[in-house]
Amino acid sequence: MLCKRLTNATFVTMDPAHPVARELGVWRGRIAGLDDAVRSLPAREVIDLQGATVLPGFIDSHVHLAWTGLRAGSPSLAGVTRVEDALAVVEDAASRKGDPGSWVSVGDYDQRALGRHLTAAELDRAGHGRRVFLMHTSGHACVVSSAVLDLLPADVPHDDGLLVESAMGAVRRLRLPYSQSELADAIEHAGRVCLAEGVTACAEAGIGGGLLGHSPVELGAYQLLRDQGRLPLRVQLMPGGDTLRPLGAHRDDGIPRALDLGLRTGFGDDWLSVGALKIYTDGGMMARTAALTEPYEGMTHTGQLQDDPGSLTDLIVDGHLAGWQLAVHAIGDRAADLALDALEKAQELRPRPEARHRIEHAGLIRPDQLPRFARLGVSAVVQPSFLRYFGDDYATVMGPRRAPWMYRGRGFLDHGITLVGSSDRPVADGAPLRAIQFMVERASTSGQVIGPDEGITVEQALHAYTVAGAYACRWDDSAGSLTPGKRADLVVLGDDPRRVDPARIGDIDVVATFVDGREATEGGKL
Repeated sequence: MLCKRLTNATFVTMDPAHPVARELGVWRGRIAGLDDAVRSLPAREVIDLQGATVLPGFIDSHVHLAWTGLRAGSPSLAGVTRVEDALAVVEDAASRKGDPGSWVSVGDYDQRALGRHLTAAELDRAGHGRRVFLMHTSGHACVVSSAVLDLLPADVPHDDGLLVESAMGAVRRLRLPYSQSELADAIEHAGRVCLAEGVTACAEAGIGGGLLGHSPVELGAYQLLRDQGRLPLRVQLMPGGDTLRPLGAHRDDGIPRALDLGLRTGFGDDWLSVGALKIYTDGGMMARTAALTEPYEGMTHTGQLQDDPGSLTDLIVDGHLAGWQLAVHAIGDRAADLALDALEKAQELRPRPEARHRIEHAGLIRPDQLPRFARLGVSAVVQPSFLRYFGDDYATVMGPRRAPWMYRGRGFLDHGITLVGSSDRPVADGAPLRAIQFMVERASTSGQVIGPDEGITVEQALHAYTVAGAYACRWDDSAGSLTPGKRADLVVLGDDPRRVDPARIGDIDVVATFVDGREATEGGKL
C-alpha cells in the first residue's frame, strides 16, 4: 500500500524518460512510481492537487543559512540612503545596549546607497564610544568604530575603519563565537523561509572558516537541529578552506592537509552531510574587491585576491589531493584564471574525473575562459538574482564590453558546462522562481537587459535549479527529478512556469513544498 498518492496535477518530472505525469505515488519518503504504475494501488492518503503544476523541489546550491537567520534578527540599514539616517540606526542600536563594553552589530551596510563609506569617527559618535560593527551586505567588507580598531593588531589594514576580505577575520576573532543554540535558531528560521519558496535542499557555502564562519564548532549547530528534529530541509555543509590543517597521515595517503580524522566530501546522510570544500580566491563586485584583469570602469584598481596566488593555488591543490570536491569562490575573471589554473594543476597531479569541482559565482567570465571550464569539467554555480537586483550597478562598473560576460547562461550551456542555479542568500533574494525569470529574460528590476544573448529557455533554467543542482551537490542518485526511487521532494506551484509569460514566472505562487512526501510548509492551501 502506498503512503500517499498525489493526483490531478501536471508533474514536470525533469526526467526525459517520463517528462510529464498526472499521478505520483509515495512510499516511505520515496517516489514509488508515476501514472499507471501507481494509479490502481491503494493508498493511505490521496491528495487532489486541483490541477496544480508540480516540480522536483528546488535545490539552492549556494546559501548562507546561519547568516540569513542572524541577519533577520539584527538592526538593518537596508533601504537607507542618507548618511544621517544610517548613523541614526546605529545610535538607536547602541542605545539598546546597557553594557558599554558590548558590541553593536548592524547589517545590510552598503556604501553605494549612501554615496560613500561611513568612517570610524562617525561610528564613534553614533555609538557613544561602543564597539560598532557594520556588516557589508555582500559579506566582503565591514566598517568598525575606533573602539574596535584599538583592539586590532597594528598590521591589520583598514581605511578609516573600513576592513575588507581577510582583514575582517581579525575583527571576528575579537568576538565570542555565537552559541550553537543561537545558530540553530537562526538556521531553522532561514530554512523555513527556503521551504516557503520551494527549496527542499541547499548547500551551506562556508562554515567554520574566517570569512563567514560563525563558530569553530559551527557544524554542531546543524547536528543539534538534526537531533531535535528541527532541521527544515536537507543541508549540505561546505567547510571553509582555512579549516584544513597539516595532519600526520601516512605518506601513501597523499594527503597534505585535512580536517581532523580525514573527514571529507560525502560524509553524512540524506538530511545532513559534508559537501565541497569552500575556497575563497577573491572578493565581490559590491565591495569592488572581485579580482579583475582590467580595472573597474571609471576606477584605477582591479580588486584583490584573498591571498598571494601561490598560497591559494597550494590550498586548491591540497584540497583536491585530500579527496575533496572543491567549491572555489571566483567572481572576477582574474580570480577565475587562478582557479582554473590551480584545478588543472591538481588534476594533472592526481586525476579525479569524478571530482565534480565547482566555481562559485563565476561572475565575470571572458569568452576565452569558457573552453577551459568545459575541458576541466567544472560546474558554474551562478546567482541570477545578483543581476536581477544589482545588475544596473554591476553593468556600470563593468562597462558595455564586459557586462554581457556577467553571470552567463547561454555561454556556459553552449560549451557543455553544467549551469547551476543558486542564490547566495542573504546577499540577494533567494526565491528560485524570480531567479529563473531572470535567467530567461536577463532583465534587472529597472528593466535594463544585461547580456540578452546569455538568456536561456525556461526548461533550461528549471534544469539549473533541479537536475544540475543535484549533480553539483552529488545528490543526482536521489534528487533533482521526479523519478521512481528518488526522494519525494517536490514543490507545488499555482501555475506552470513553462506556459506563462516569462515576466510572470517570479510571481507564481508556491502552494506547498513536500519533503520526504510530507508537506513541510505551514499554511498550505491543499
